[in-house]
Amino acid sequence: MSSSINSICVIGAGTMGSGIAQVAAQSGFYTLLYDINVQLLEKAATSIQQHLQYLLDHQKLSAEQKESVFSRIRFITDTNDCIADVFIEAIIENMDAKIALFNQLAEVNHAEVIFATNTSSLSISAIQEKVLHPERVVGMHFFNPAPVMKLVEVVRGEQTSEQSAHTIYELCLSMNKIPVLCKDAPGFIVNRVARQYYLEAFRLMEKGIASVEQVDEVMEASGYRLGPFRLMDLIGLDVNLAVTRSLYDAFNREERFRPSELQIEKVEKGELGKKTGKGFYDYR
Repeated sequence: MSSSINSICVIGAGTMGSGIAQVAAQSGFYTLLYDINVQLLEKAATSIQQHLQYLLDHQKLSAEQKESVFSRIRFITDTNDCIADVFIEAIIENMDAKIALFNQLAEVNHAEVIFATNTSSLSISAIQEKVLHPERVVGMHFFNPAPVMKLVEVVRGEQTSEQSAHTIYELCLSMNKIPVLCKDAPGFIVNRVARQYYLEAFRLMEKGIASVEQVDEVMEASGYRLGPFRLMDLIGLDVNLAVTRSLYDAFNREERFRPSELQIEKVEKGELGKKTGKGFYDYR
């Protein structure tokens, strides 16, 4: 465990936030999980309990460890209770919302706390420009599901201090993750490379070359754990679309990053994947 960090506050109790909170608690940190939505916090608590029970059933932790991990998580709805050494933000992909959140947290915390954002596509440099003490803002991009996926992109903005980046890098190691340090750039590393995995799949389907099922079957037979459509259902079509739009704008609307109209239509219909029961596949 990083000696400089004792407590972690995760902001946002959605799928990613609850997963990060579980990872933090399993790694021995006193963990706060904040959300203004009480029902979402209750859902997160149930989800974490279910994941821990799965680990218990598969003999990956003991009953005592299961109870100990869950007891380290406190579920809160008041920002005044958000006092920690490190904050990991996992709210909506909206820059103004993230900036407002960090500035609100800055009012009740000391100047040395680190603000890590789990954004998958927004500019770290642009966020920190409007945050008090911008040197403490850093990207900490987990992948879904956070308790399972090992990779974390640690992203340095233009003003991120060496100490902040190093602390988050070491925190990833203490969480048994594999951190990769990179500079701030549209899509960072993974989403920049992976964008064509999704967009070319859409083009194949839209041109009638292959179906959703065929594309997924071929890619999975080629060694990928999930085909592009199953992966989008897991991530959330809305999240995936937000990243695509972000890169499309960042690269001056280059055709290779143009979002698919089919994906836009599905998001508008609320068919977001597993979390809504339907995406490219039916989970109901």
